Amino acid sequence: MSRRRAAEKREILKDPKYGNVMVTKFINCLMYDGKKSVSERILYGAFDKIQGKTGKNCIELFTQALSKVRPTLEVRSRRVGGATYQVPSEVQPDRAQALSIRWLIRAARARAEKTMEERLAAEILDAASGKGAAIKKREDTFKMAEANRAFAHYRW
Repeated sequence: MSRRRAAEKREILKDPKYGNVMVTKFINCLMYDGKKSVSERILYGAFDKIQGKTGKNCIELFTQALSKVRPTLEVRSRRVGGATYQVPSEVQPDRAQALSIRWLIRAARARAEKTMEERLAAEILDAASGKGAAIKKREDTFKMAEANRAFAHYRW
């Protein structure tokens, strides 16, 4: 992390199929070893499966799932006088978006379905309906922040 100034944000282009910046960010986070076409195929295949199962707009379900997974509070470590405290703090919007994408992908990868397309489609549907591992991760993070509310005065 730079000491002089904050790094400037790069402009992310909209994805070619749906024209959505969030889809591009999700594809970039899903990608392994620079294989963007593979991650595009996985995500677009998951969208097709969602469209086939529900008949609803897949982009609306996707944004709904991301907004439900997005955290509001998190704990950050703070050292005070030799002791480390878990201090609850509000999550910045960019970080909340990044965390929701990361948690959704991690939860999808941990699922038991056969292909990644099926895992991702199932996890997006679960998150949009308010259940699933990504939602549980958000709730656990919130519970930990609430439990450590006594250390909130150490916030910086």
